[in-house]
Amino acid sequence: MTKDSITLNSCQISKAKDLKQIVFLGYVPPVNKLKKIGSLYKEEKLYPLELFYSNSSKLVQISTIVNKEILFPKEYPYTSSTTKILRKNFKELYDECTKIINLTNNDLIIDIGSNDGNLLSNFKKKHKVLGITPEKIGHIAIKKGINTIIKYFDNRTTSSVLKKFSKAKIITATNVFAHIDNVKNVIRNILKLLKNDGVFISESHYLVPLIKTVQYDTIYHEHLRYYSLTSLKKLFDKFNLEIIHAKEIEPHGGSIRVYAARKGFYKVKKSVKKILQYEKKFLNKKTFNKFNKTIVNSKVNLFSLISKIKKDNKKIYGIGAPSRSSTLINYVGLNEQIIDCVLEIDGSYKIGHYIPGTKIPILNEKILYKDQPEYVILFSWHIKDELKKNLKKRGFKGKFIIPLPYPKIEN
Repeated sequence: MTKDSITLNSCQISKAKDLKQIVFLGYVPPVNKLKKIGSLYKEEKLYPLELFYSNSSKLVQISTIVNKEILFPKEYPYTSSTTKILRKNFKELYDECTKIINLTNNDLIIDIGSNDGNLLSNFKKKHKVLGITPEKIGHIAIKKGINTIIKYFDNRTTSSVLKKFSKAKIITATNVFAHIDNVKNVIRNILKLLKNDGVFISESHYLVPLIKTVQYDTIYHEHLRYYSLTSLKKLFDKFNLEIIHAKEIEPHGGSIRVYAARKGFYKVKKSVKKILQYEKKFLNKKTFNKFNKTIVNSKVNLFSLISKIKKDNKKIYGIGAPSRSSTLINYVGLNEQIIDCVLEIDGSYKIGHYIPGTKIPILNEKILYKDQPEYVILFSWHIKDELKKNLKKRGFKGKFIIPLPYPKIEN
């Protein structure tokens, strides 16, 4: 891709021209393109953010594909190890793997989009590991002793790995399998690196809880596709891969972990049929239309709730600057006159920058307990119970604004 972005008029997988709009969230900036506080504020590039459904592939997807070097620059600020839920999730993934797959000490585990090595750290003691990530954060993994290639996962990288390493028993792609353009080529490269009896494990935002809990804030340009198990099955069928196990997991407000292998090597668990049957009843035109209307109502209600608070000159600080916060802030139309600042935990790479598309500063969470604003809005609202408990324990005395799924104030 040489342009900043391209707009598709056909399905990313089937190539059929059967895209039907679900929702349009306007023109928004890349969620992790951060500008430093105090820097000259030049024009910021915005891209249309529109969600579509393809009946031929059963895939929900966006149509604007932004250049990967814009979305995932070398200085990409996300680190998975700072999130307790992800640390717990990857430990659980490892334990589950050892029960489903017969692993030996000589087996190689490859993690695509390995970030700071959070997932591979669970495999490192007993197995050979290799991370692949384009971000400088990969150097953190190297310091941990995790072999890491700091490159994008593409044909060239695949060829390089094949020359230097044995084939992998497990290849993982957690929260990245929906992010990489040309997913068919991604699978081809995975199959080149995978042993005949190898297993590909993906974790992606799951379409069902996204709709049920109105998670429009998880729609952004990094997420090219929003998988259901049905759409993944149709995709994997094209490559003679079968889904042998699937389960809903907690991270990112609801994800789906899927095990896929070449047909005939593993017994298919009952979990697969159960999820597919549920999706057949739930995912339909009526559900998508309701989702659209609920998003609009949620936006209007949140802005109305915040407007009442600001009329009384109350301060509102944001808590957490995950990628999803950028979509919500830009779609609802919040700015630095409405949200005074957004706070991140000590050590976050995002501190000292603005929320994309705004001049809302991202600051260290330590100031919360000194300033004691009357309200905080929880942008990581999907883990609100844990956040509320921790903030109160540390001394916050104000109230909490929960922006989604239905805006409300909690003590």
